[in-house]
This record gives sequence, structure tokens and C-alpha cells, in this order.
Amino acid sequence: METLNIKSPLDEDTIKKLKAGDQVFITGVIYTARDAAHKRLVEALDKGEKLPFDLKNQTVYYMGPSPAKPGQVIGSAGPTTSGRMDSYAPRLMAAGLKGMIGKGNRSQTVKDAIQKHKAVYFAAIGGAGALISKSIKKAEVIAYEDLGAEAIRRLEVENFPATVINDTQGADLYEQGKAKYQVKT
Repeated sequence: METLNIKSPLDEDTIKKLKAGDQVFITGVIYTARDAAHKRLVEALDKGEKLPFDLKNQTVYYMGPSPAKPGQVIGSAGPTTSGRMDSYAPRLMAAGLKGMIGKGNRSQTVKDAIQKHKAVYFAAIGGAGALISKSIKKAEVIAYEDLGAEAIRRLEVENFPATVINDTQGADLYEQGKAKYQVKT
């Protein structure tokens, strides 16, 4: 396990070197989207419509921020449960999405899609939204403003902290952790 500074959008070389358990600090552009926005993105793809941003090599953070206080770029920005996006994630990866950030484990279907499409799933620390927000330097709503906190935002981040959970080789940090402490009988 390593600690790595990486850039987003992600490139193939970066994705290949990431291993479950690696700690990363992401700098660059990431987008926010939760289940309502995911539903709209997949519907647009299915209709052949243009998306509000190009998914190619991008990273989506499963987050809906709290309102920003005066002088802040964004309010608390903690991750939401990733499983709520599992029915949409494979379709978005097929369209070019390479990174996902959230909390909690992913379905086998999503893990298979991560391997197939050479993507990566990162976890951010739940309950640390105020701390995570400090790594967000700019935030702007770019689509689905009617969804409020669930609107798609373009974020510019610097040293955004995350952990690789699922990598391109099929490794799963959560499963590794359970296996390590499982009692052998």
C-alpha cells in the first residue's frame, strides 16, 4: 500500500498503478452526482442525448453538500452511500467514467464493471465532510440545478483525501480486511 498524489481527470497509467489500500490525494477536477443525477445521466445516454459534461476519464464524487457559509466555497462535503448508484455505475463506466468516490461497498456487478472498464472506486471518510470540504477550492453547479444539493457540480480539488477500495485487478479492500481478521476454524 502506498500514498500517492494523483491528478483528475485520471489517465490509464495512473489507474493501472492504483491498488486496493492505497491512500491517495487527488488534485484536479471532479464532479458530484448522486442517485437522482445518475438517473438523469443514464436516461440521457440511453436517448443518445449530450451529457452536461464529458465522462471520459472523469471522477464522480457521490456527494450533496450542505449550503456554504459566507466566505466558504462549499459547505460540508461528505460522501454518500455508494450502493445507491450501483444500478447506474456500470452504464456510466461504459461511457468513459473512470473514478468513483463514495462510502461503503459496491455490488459484484459494479466490481466486475470496474475491472472490465479499467476504472477505480475510492472511499472518502464518512463523517468528515467539514474536513473534506477544505480540499475543495472551487465549486459550481453545471447541471440539474432543480435537484438542489443533488445537482451536478464541477469541483476543483487540491489534495482531496481518499482510499482505493476496488482496483482494476479485482481487489477489494473491504473483503481483504474481513479476511485478515476472520477466525479460522
